[in-house]
Amino acid sequence: MAWIFLVVAGIFEMFWATMMKLSEGFSKWNYSLLTVIGMIASFYFLAKSLHSLPMSLAYPIWTGIGAVGSILIGVFFFKDHLSLLTSFFVALLIVGIIGIKVTSGH
Repeated sequence: MAWIFLVVAGIFEMFWATMMKLSEGFSKWNYSLLTVIGMIASFYFLAKSLHSLPMSLAYPIWTGIGAVGSILIGVFFFKDHLSLLTSFFVALLIVGIIGIKVTSGH
């Protein structure tokens, strides 16, 4: 279950970052509220995963899921542009996340 909690925490990480973008500097209360709810949910599920997973494993994977997911949301929904070199480094992030999981023994 710890891995499921960690993935859910990462999904909520992407959610709150997206809601914060949509809140336009916290000027839209509905998106601002969703930002806070997403943050609480993200931290809650991260904390649940830390019952079984070491912090040195869970935290970088959580932030990695949030980072890569937010990049993809930016590209596909907000039409952000990534250079070829930036795309390469995003791919390295993905490889790093997978590598941490595969070599962790958990």
